[in-house]
Amino acid sequence: MDKAIYTVASGLEQIMNQQATNSHNLANVSTFGFKAQVDSFRSVPVNGPGADTRAFVASATTGTDFTPGSIQQTGRPLDVAIEGKGWFAVQRRDGSEGLTRNGSFRVSDNGILQTADGLNVLGAGGPITIPPNVVVSIGSDGTVSSVDESVAGRASTPIDTLKLVNPDEANLVRGLDGLFNNRDLSPTAADINVRVVGSALENSNVSVVSSMVNMISLARQFDTQLMLAKKAENNNQQAAQLFRLA
Repeated sequence: MDKAIYTVASGLEQIMNQQATNSHNLANVSTFGFKAQVDSFRSVPVNGPGADTRAFVASATTGTDFTPGSIQQTGRPLDVAIEGKGWFAVQRRDGSEGLTRNGSFRVSDNGILQTADGLNVLGAGGPITIPPNVVVSIGSDGTVSSVDESVAGRASTPIDTLKLVNPDEANLVRGLDGLFNNRDLSPTAADINVRVVGSALENSNVSVVSSMVNMISLARQFDTQLMLAKKAENNNQQAAQLFRLA
C-alpha cells in the first residue's frame, strides 16, 4: 500500500492547526498588547520502503512574535504603554505572577489598581492601592502618583511604582490565560531601564493584511493536500486492479 496517504494526512492536520492559530491572531487584532502566535514545524522521516524524500510533518513548540506594536494615544490617565522592550507584572487569580503588555488599567471598588480583566497590577511591594478621590498620573519610569488638582502647579504625591520587568524573551511562555511567564514559573526582577508612555496603549502586533494573505495561502495548501490524497487513492485502486488481473 502507498504510504503517501499518511504523509498527506499529517500535512492536512498541521495546515488546520496553522489556520486555527491564524484565526486566533485575527480575533485578537484589536486586543491591546497582544503578541501574535507563530507555529513552527519539523519533518520526521518515514521509515520503511519508499522514497527517501517522504517525511511526516509534525508540530514543534508554538512560538511568539514579540515585535512591539504601534502606540496609540488615548488621553486616559490610567492607560500605559511599554516603550520598546518590557512587561507589566500582574497577579494571577492563583497568586502567581503573570506578564502582560496590555496597560489598560482601572481602579477597583476596593481601591486596587487592576487590569481590564480584574487582575491586580503589581508594584514594588505587591498590589498597588490607590487612595480615594484622587487623580492618578503615571510617570515614564512607572511611578504612580496622586495629583491634587486643588493645588497650584498640581503637586503630586508618589504612591508606588509599577513593577516593570524585561526578562529574556526566549525563556517566556504563554499561559492559557494569555499572560506570559518564565518557563520555570519564577518571578522576574524589576528592571529600572524599562520605560512607559502615559495616557497611551500599545496596539496588537498582528497584521490584518498578512493574516488574510496567510489564510488564503493555507486554504490553497489544504486543497493541494486533498488533491494528493485523491491521487494516492486512485493509485491504490489501479494497483489493486493490476493484482487481480495478474
